[in-house]
Amino acid sequence: MKKQARILVVDDEPSVCVALEAVLIREGYEVLTAHSGSEALQLMAKTPVDLALLDLNMPGMDGLQLMDELRHRWPDTVLVILTGYGTLESALGALRYGAHDYLLKPSSPADIKTSVRKGLEKRWDKLRRKQLLTRIEADVRALAKGGGEVGPEPPIVDETEAEPVLEVGDLSIDLYKHAVTLAGQPVNLTPTEFNTLVALARKPGRVLSCAELVKAVQGYECDEREARGVIKTHISHLRQKLEPDPANPRYVINVRGVGYMLMVQLKTQAQGG
Repeated sequence: MKKQARILVVDDEPSVCVALEAVLIREGYEVLTAHSGSEALQLMAKTPVDLALLDLNMPGMDGLQLMDELRHRWPDTVLVILTGYGTLESALGALRYGAHDYLLKPSSPADIKTSVRKGLEKRWDKLRRKQLLTRIEADVRALAKGGGEVGPEPPIVDETEAEPVLEVGDLSIDLYKHAVTLAGQPVNLTPTEFNTLVALARKPGRVLSCAELVKAVQGYECDEREARGVIKTHISHLRQKLEPDPANPRYVINVRGVGYMLMVQLKTQAQGG
């Protein structure tokens, strides 16, 4: 569940601030208000926000100048312009300063709520991508240093499971001992590789999307595009240890555009498969 979003409304007209605050609070947001650019910067220095809803024409620091300051000091904050003096020049300026949206007064509450919702979704997606990239980079660095892993992995063993050992063809996975053998030969896997294999082995012959694998292996949800970047690395390392020829996998198969599956009939080379 996402945290409650915090929104800053900046407008030199108190009545506008009051009206917008009421609309946004009803949507479940935490709302701060400021009546000038300088007041907005003071508030932001104490309490950063997720999204700022800005007027353009204000005495002293105008909306574009404020946008420039916000962009440099809090680059992840989503910026939305709401102005009663819209011009092509100001619209282009707002886009140059990274505005998510440009609304004209009077805008309906529905339009404002839609713009805010989409802006916040954009922020969550951006932050989630940054977190995933950071984790991938940390995992790659750790593996390069000797196969270690960064951060605890969520447990994949269900203590209520009737069978502590999964068997798919000549592949055997002991869930309690975290031990894997292929045709009787031990396969040394990291916790992430083990969990990835278990997720696939629980549903052999069925294609699992990358998002399903991330959820099963690492315990959080993300969209398919982001999940693909996470799982691709783990699948590659798993194949290096499991496949006779990792470049031509026989066990962990990619179904293009869908995901990965563990072949039901695993046969080793010694068995002529």
